[in-house]
Amino acid sequence: MKKLFPFLKPYRPETILAPLFKLLEAVFDLLVPIIVKQIIDKGIANGDKPFIWRMVGILGVFAAVGLVCALTAQYFAARAAVGFGTGLRSALFRRIQGFSYRETDRAGTSALITRMTSDVNQVQSGINLTLRLLLRSPIIVIGAIVMAFTVDVKGALVFVVAVPLLALVVFAILLASFPLYRRVQHNLDRVTGLTRENLTGVRVIRAFRREEEEIANFEAANDEHRRVQILVGKLSAFMNPLTLLLVDGGVIALLLLGAIRVNNGYMTTGAVIALTNYMAQILVELVKFANTVFTVNKALACAGRIQTVLETPVGMPQVPTTDDESDNDSAVTFRNVSMTYAGNSAPSLSGIDLSVRRGEVIGVIGSTGSGKTTLVNLIPRFYDVDEGAVLVNGRDVCAWNTEELRKKIAVVPQKAVLFRGTVRSNLLWGNESADDETLWKALAAAQAKEFTEQKEGGLDAPVAQNGRNFSGGQRQRLTIARALVRKAEILILDDSASALDYATEADLRTALRELPEHPAVFIISQRTASIRHADRILVLEEGRPVGLGTHEELLTSCAVYREIYQSQFRKGGETA
Repeated sequence: MKKLFPFLKPYRPETILAPLFKLLEAVFDLLVPIIVKQIIDKGIANGDKPFIWRMVGILGVFAAVGLVCALTAQYFAARAAVGFGTGLRSALFRRIQGFSYRETDRAGTSALITRMTSDVNQVQSGINLTLRLLLRSPIIVIGAIVMAFTVDVKGALVFVVAVPLLALVVFAILLASFPLYRRVQHNLDRVTGLTRENLTGVRVIRAFRREEEEIANFEAANDEHRRVQILVGKLSAFMNPLTLLLVDGGVIALLLLGAIRVNNGYMTTGAVIALTNYMAQILVELVKFANTVFTVNKALACAGRIQTVLETPVGMPQVPTTDDESDNDSAVTFRNVSMTYAGNSAPSLSGIDLSVRRGEVIGVIGSTGSGKTTLVNLIPRFYDVDEGAVLVNGRDVCAWNTEELRKKIAVVPQKAVLFRGTVRSNLLWGNESADDETLWKALAAAQAKEFTEQKEGGLDAPVAQNGRNFSGGQRQRLTIARALVRKAEILILDDSASALDYATEADLRTALRELPEHPAVFIISQRTASIRHADRILVLEEGRPVGLGTHEELLTSCAVYREIYQSQFRKGGETA
């Protein structure tokens, strides 16, 4: 938690003023029973109405000043807490944006979403309550005991017995509930993950009629979360009756002792009323303090989880290299590359040796899980290799500045992702300074110009979230156009034409070869028809290269490629 304190630095005045005004409010609250005692013992007992009205006026002033102090403290506490939450959320978002794929995979998407939302809100609430109540409640409890001794020493002895018992009950319940809150947050992560998974894959779930099974899985996780939450709630609810029982016992003892002492003339009626008021104040503040500690404990648990994310190293280290990028015709080179995902025992890629020239088109094919996407993810350094090296322009990717490296590369991922906005705003992700002519050329090359012109607004046609107002093929072509706007030296198409018909895909391949920048192109596909015209085709099987050559060469030399080809084309039914 202490590493999160720097986010409170801009609000240092607020963090001082909020508890200060709360302490002022506490002082006025502690003086109220004394004023009431004076009204009873002097004003009412002597029938002195002017004195009573003066004391009532003082009570009114105390109430007004206390209200102003409370509102002022609330303002400063809320300002500090909300500002803290805003800064923390922004820093957390920046940190997550800097994560490599490996760190994102390790943390988990649902867990990172929980850190950004629920955890930050819990910490924000903890800061707010800490500034308002964490100091006020102990001051009221201690102050009430001290003031009770100023009223009547023997009567105040009841406090010496009751208050430690109250504190014991409160803190025993707190200690019992601390580990349960950690379980609550862990279960919340699980429920969030299941919810995200079901919302993302709702169409697949319905297509395979797995609604009942997914509902059962969700209900199991939700029931566990509810069970622990109810257990914590019961434990917390148990505090109120116990503390009330102890306080009521203390009040009864005060009234019994007070009745005897008042009857014997050792104590006044006003003193009894003052002592019972102080006992009630102690009860209220202990309950408040307990609730505050509950919230702060949850906030500390959440702060620890957030701190873990903030302490995760961002980016990948640069490694000095002696490779010379001058006079090197190779755009991308793989040198005996091996790579294993975190948590996997077997490598996802191994023994990759490949050199790709500028302007060359490389097809990559293989069965599902053979490492095709992993291979191209190493080029922009989304992952680091475990063995070997990946070179871009003759220079190890580990020696490139990440931003400079990725400016040379345009990637079209497997899933066509569009953002809410317009066609123009989505295309400008490729190059923010691109003019309309560049955008239209990219759309034409991606075979997306025709349907874009038919849309009302053309380049300014609206795009819904995830591109829901476009078909699957249209979304793929727009994402390809976005990549082409960059005019990159290396173009990676990761199964990004799967929704296109053969004719459109053929036109796209022709357009890619005619690009003026002549990029090195990597085309990943499950369809041999999509890559058969590539300059060379790399065939992968279980992460290892089993074939490299042209379409015709592989048909005769590579059994894996021949099997894929024959499974897709019947004899005599081959199409281009």
